[in-house]
Amino acid sequence: MGGFFGVAAKEDCVFDLFFGTDYHSHLGTRRAGMTVYDRENGFNRAIHNIENAPFRTKFDKDVNEMHGQLGIGCISDYEPQPLLVRSHHGTYAISTVGKINNADKLVQDILFKGHSQFMEMSSGEVNATELVAALINQQENLVEGIRYAQEAIDGSMTILVMTPKGIYAARDRLGRTPVSLGKKEGAHCVSFESFAYLNLGYTADRELGPGEIVVVTPEGAKTLVQPGKDMKICTFLWIYYGYPSSSYEGISVEQMRYNCGAKLAERDNVQPDIVAGVPDSGTAHAIGYANRSGIPFSRPFIKYTPTWPRSFMPTIQTQRNLIAKMKLIPVQDLIENKSLLLIDDSIVRGTQLRETTEFLYQSGAREVHIRPACPPLLFGCKYLNFSRSTSEMDLIARRVLKEMEQEGREIDLKLYVDPDTAEYNEMVERIGSQLNFTTLRYHRLDDMIASVGIDREKLCTYCWDGRE
Repeated sequence: MGGFFGVAAKEDCVFDLFFGTDYHSHLGTRRAGMTVYDRENGFNRAIHNIENAPFRTKFDKDVNEMHGQLGIGCISDYEPQPLLVRSHHGTYAISTVGKINNADKLVQDILFKGHSQFMEMSSGEVNATELVAALINQQENLVEGIRYAQEAIDGSMTILVMTPKGIYAARDRLGRTPVSLGKKEGAHCVSFESFAYLNLGYTADRELGPGEIVVVTPEGAKTLVQPGKDMKICTFLWIYYGYPSSSYEGISVEQMRYNCGAKLAERDNVQPDIVAGVPDSGTAHAIGYANRSGIPFSRPFIKYTPTWPRSFMPTIQTQRNLIAKMKLIPVQDLIENKSLLLIDDSIVRGTQLRETTEFLYQSGAREVHIRPACPPLLFGCKYLNFSRSTSEMDLIARRVLKEMEQEGREIDLKLYVDPDTAEYNEMVERIGSQLNFTTLRYHRLDDMIASVGIDREKLCTYCWDGRE
């Protein structure tokens, strides 16, 4: 995944850029960068590896040396960015969030047209942001170039382009990721997360619509391409990736998670001693469950965060699992001989949650009931880089279905999407048995959509039901 922040100000913008970008640190763990433009000195860029240290410590020196009235910054789980590009459009900086499924074809097409080479490589592949820049450069002006790039890309792409004139912000054409605008005296900003500018003195202006392109200057944001009518914003942003204090399409992340927990409670029939959330993303869901059910909310284990990085930061899965386990510290008095109901945002591979459950049993838990805040993940995301998984067989639900297929069963995925079928219930029972849960009950898709509270046709639910 990734996040971005941009500022256009009459005076120096680096302070706002530094902290606004830092507020996106939950969206990426590998690379971060800032690029500024100063009227007197031109462009200046800094990029650092943030795998072993937080954003602020890596950019502390840069923020004291960089100056400019325009700036864009990003946090990324993948390629280094922002990039500085020289083309017939002039010099510009570019940062992107999205996923390109047809990158190989696009690269070959561009090379065939005479683009000599790609300089930036990320994990042995062409840097996706450089590829977007190469697509933009195929057209006569930046706006047409941005539109051309978004149309050519199979997947999704939200783009920030900074020139000496301002910051061009383009939301993905189906709005799969958010773009929020903020304003204060003498400055305007553009941000992935809507909360990132609040403590910097900005107030909310508005959110861009799907496919909308604006140019942001110190005076305001001017729409250059009107928004489209169709939207497919990622529902998983509310479930997991979004920060609790953010909102998308006017819907609070924290409130949506309370709604999820409440609906889980309404359909449940177990009577545990306490309700708990897997820290941190499961906590709000658990509060919603506890408030609706009347069962006490508690924290039977605490995540030790002062020095440990995020659990999925290492590229090797076994290392991620080990770090996740080491971060959880038990509170013995709240676990021993207790029946626990535990809510996590989702079950992907299942490895970490199985180890968490074993950890609770070893600490004396009598029962561990698991309630994921979303349905079973059956399809790998085609639109956003949520995971480094290379195969849908990494998903526990698909592995279970593969085992059933090897037993001679014919698998019709539509039957395993519907929570009212016998096939779905068998799949869930097998998952729960493999992961050693006392009981397992997923959030229903219809209840999850109701928890968001906007038109179902505006939400992307592909990873759960394969619906494009």
